[in-house]
Amino acid sequence: MPGSVASPALWFVSIAVLVALLVLDFVITRRPHEVSLREAAGWSVFYLALPLLFGLWLWWEFGGGQSLEFITGFVVEKSLSVDNLFVFMLLLAAFSVPPAVQQRVLLYGIVGALVLRGVFIAAGAALLSAGTWAFLVFGLVLFASAVKILHEALKGEPAAKDTSQMRSVRLMRRLMPVTDDYRGTRMIVREQGRRALTPLAIVVVAIFATDVVFAIDSVPAVYGITEDPYLVFTTNAFALLGLRALYFVLHSALAKLVHLNHGLAIILAFIGTKLVLHWAHGIWPAVPEIPTPLSLAVIVVTLGVVTLTSLRANRTAGIRSER
Repeated sequence: MPGSVASPALWFVSIAVLVALLVLDFVITRRPHEVSLREAAGWSVFYLALPLLFGLWLWWEFGGGQSLEFITGFVVEKSLSVDNLFVFMLLLAAFSVPPAVQQRVLLYGIVGALVLRGVFIAAGAALLSAGTWAFLVFGLVLFASAVKILHEALKGEPAAKDTSQMRSVRLMRRLMPVTDDYRGTRMIVREQGRRALTPLAIVVVAIFATDVVFAIDSVPAVYGITEDPYLVFTTNAFALLGLRALYFVLHSALAKLVHLNHGLAIILAFIGTKLVLHWAHGIWPAVPEIPTPLSLAVIVVTLGVVTLTSLRANRTAGIRSER
């Protein structure tokens, strides 16, 4: 089992805090309403402050190494979660989800992502305990993901395909009838003496299906930053917790980040290289490893560059449309 800074008590407290925050989110979304920019911004600031405070606590308690690994992992996971949000945005639009219940759908998606990533984190820890060859496997997974993302970005393919053709959605429609309209936050209703699904249940299943894909990418990526399962868990948890509020802050900006997937492909390929080098270093010590500070620098610079190029591309497209 890879080494961890966390004791069983720390694990218990961390999971309890996570559950409490999720319960708070469910209480907030219990009454369907459209989320204002002010409300979303306030919660986004709160959920960005939490990991910063946690990083300071790690530095105080365990030293700068663990704190830097956590911050770097958090930046990676937050970057991938923004892409996650873009797919959520496309799914919400494809299913015509009413604005009043969108945050409840997002919360279901976040809970599903947390559960799936918890499973993948445990599986990743088990693989790492079996031998250093797991780093090679993780590296190859990230290379494959980077190639796929870059291929779709260069072709200009949408991140989400026809949702009605997703296997999970088709299976749900075969199992139970589906109502024509939404019924608030209810996913199952009774009509003409029979139970029926609402479109809300279908979109939640579709989001859960995309959560699986993102878990396959994100967990190996953060294991490329730290081998500590506790830090992997906390980076994923903090990155996902604020997604509901961040979605409403970035809703209009997400579509403008036209080069985001190019940057994510570069980041995944870079972390894949780091994992492969780490595996090779274990066999041939002369092979250099990539230090965490350099990883953080590459990730931040890449995100900054793709943001600037996206803004420039949008400005150029706007000028052409005016002519």
